Amino acid sequence: MHRIAVLVLDGAAPLDVGITAQIFAPRHGLAYELTHCSLRAGPVAGRDGLGFVVDAGLEAVAAADTVIVPGFKDPLRPRDPRVSEALSDAAFRGARMVSICTGAFALAAIGILDGIRATTHWQMAPALAREYPKVKVDGGVLFVDEGQVLTSAGVAAGIDLCLHIIRRDFGVQASNTVARVLVAAPYRSGGQSQYVPRTIPEPLGDVFAATREWALRHLDEPLTVESLARHARVSARTFGRRFVEDTGYTPMQWVLRARVDLARELLESTVLGVDQVAARVGLGTGANLRLHFQRILGTSPSEYRRMFSGGMLAQHGAPPSAGVAPFPASSTA
Repeated sequence: MHRIAVLVLDGAAPLDVGITAQIFAPRHGLAYELTHCSLRAGPVAGRDGLGFVVDAGLEAVAAADTVIVPGFKDPLRPRDPRVSEALSDAAFRGARMVSICTGAFALAAIGILDGIRATTHWQMAPALAREYPKVKVDGGVLFVDEGQVLTSAGVAAGIDLCLHIIRRDFGVQASNTVARVLVAAPYRSGGQSQYVPRTIPEPLGDVFAATREWALRHLDEPLTVESLARHARVSARTFGRRFVEDTGYTPMQWVLRARVDLARELLESTVLGVDQVAARVGLGTGANLRLHFQRILGTSPSEYRRMFSGGMLAQHGAPPSAGVAPFPASSTA
């Protein structure tokens, strides 16, 4: 079992804590052992009129393979030194360190974000950059995966990060299964914008969403900016510009990543050869698929299949060791 400790600090955000409880719940059948903890077992004051009762104290952090710090109120206020010490010890021994929303401030305070990319809620990103200038703060993305350390933006972005962790540990099929249970989007890439001021009518955004859904059903066909724009009923130039605003990717970058994701699912759940998978997802040849797998995932289709074939690995074993990803999470670049 892979032990996850969720450190619930005073003023913790109810949704952030609830996300961890829902996504890593034992009922999903994943090889996770989940514990919510704080300075000590018992009541913890929450934010927005909701509090918590946790099962354990900081000893859970000391025993965890992954430590998650949900967002909390007043992140600029000094924290109990025992919290920082527990987090530092966990990071030093190799635990995977994760933050949701303002939980990034707790990780930044112990120095483990120094020199790497990290994110938090867009409203708090300037404060994080100001207080911790050694951190490469990116306040415009949903989440950042730096391998050993993962950070997410606020509120619902925590769902995307936790599903991403399952994808890392168990593969696409497991993550999609949990997402369906939660009625959540199966995958929003880390590079997607967390906050984009709308300068276009909302109905046009709906059209773009419909076009993305249409594209997902036609990945095996030739897709171009022009064909996508025709479906969206706007010019190719307008479509390309607004698509980047909505998703953080150009249309063809998004299509390529969608094709690689579909290839991952086929490699996990079928016995199709690499060339057959490449044809099914619109990448043409096995050589093409191998090229893009290596560029985006840092691994080959064959190696990926070796790690994740045979259905959900959750039914057969534990995830990789703490802090060790099966492949670099280039989707957050």
